[in-house]
Amino acid sequence: YSYLLIFLIVLLCVLGAFSSWMVEYPQKETCALKGSSVILPCYYDYPESLVVEGVKWGHKENFFDGPFIYDSELNQTWSRFTYSGDKNHNCSLRIDQVEDGDAGKFAFRFITNSDDGKFTGEEGTMLKIVIFFFLDLRISLVKPKENDVIKEGNSASLTCTSSCDGGEPSPFIWLKDGEVVHNGSVLSLTDMSSTHSGNYCCTYNGATSGGIRIDVEFGPKNTNVEVYPSEEVDEGTNVTLICNSHANPAVMNYTWFKKHRNNVTVLGEQRKYSFGKFSQRDDGQYFCRSTNKHGSSNSSDVTVKVKGKHSDQFLHLFLFRPYHCITCREEQTDSHDESDSVIYSVVCR
Repeated sequence: YSYLLIFLIVLLCVLGAFSSWMVEYPQKETCALKGSSVILPCYYDYPESLVVEGVKWGHKENFFDGPFIYDSELNQTWSRFTYSGDKNHNCSLRIDQVEDGDAGKFAFRFITNSDDGKFTGEEGTMLKIVIFFFLDLRISLVKPKENDVIKEGNSASLTCTSSCDGGEPSPFIWLKDGEVVHNGSVLSLTDMSSTHSGNYCCTYNGATSGGIRIDVEFGPKNTNVEVYPSEEVDEGTNVTLICNSHANPAVMNYTWFKKHRNNVTVLGEQRKYSFGKFSQRDDGQYFCRSTNKHGSSNSSDVTVKVKGKHSDQFLHLFLFRPYHCITCREEQTDSHDESDSVIYSVVCR
């Protein structure tokens, strides 16, 4: 029994040592723009008792015997290929001024101080080269699911992705109606208003995406009344009231009202309300209401009247009301003055 136990322990140690040899490539494929720089991430492991003495990177089929594009034993300092890892566990490779010929499979190989301590990550990682003319940028929009409509006060986000987003980070730039508004792949829009409406696109490494339209909807606002020709007119003048409002979607319904003392009368449902011949009986306060699917808004009151109405009425009463004297006579008034003078007054009845 004791011999069997020792055998199992030795076997586990051997298997454990063998399984610890590893090269892992987090990205199976990396994309880079021609002329840019790119890093191929890599991680490796080996038995703790060993020491790494040499690291190498092979390209295409030269993974075991070379020639290698990077070899630590050759002390290359001029190459476009730079080892950005170490001799512990990081085996990443940096490539500058990427060329068309750099496309293909790359694999990492390392050598330890053991005679049999050599290992190659044959699986490798692929590098794809893209010319920026063929770079494909796509925009995705995340918005409230409520009827797929963005309303005032909502939040939304735009994300720009590239068909070739490998290599060194290059800033995504967001534009709204041709003006730069943000740097970064994600554009967050919060507490949205009509000012957020517009055409958005993103740029990356010299390429520009297609545009996407953001349309923020809101209820009517800034409702007001215009009076033509003016708020005081001559009797018999053609008068037109126009209801204006800012809304998205556009106002669906307009309603006109007239105030008379404590009463409010509905006049009609159209944007323009006209009087063929404005008269004194049309004098009064008017206001309108604009409505769309998101709400309603009332204008302020506007007073429209016949010009000079009140002064004319007074003149009419003064000139034409039938005041007249029926009987006029002089009456003597007693005087208590020492001069014994007599005071007379004229009385009309």
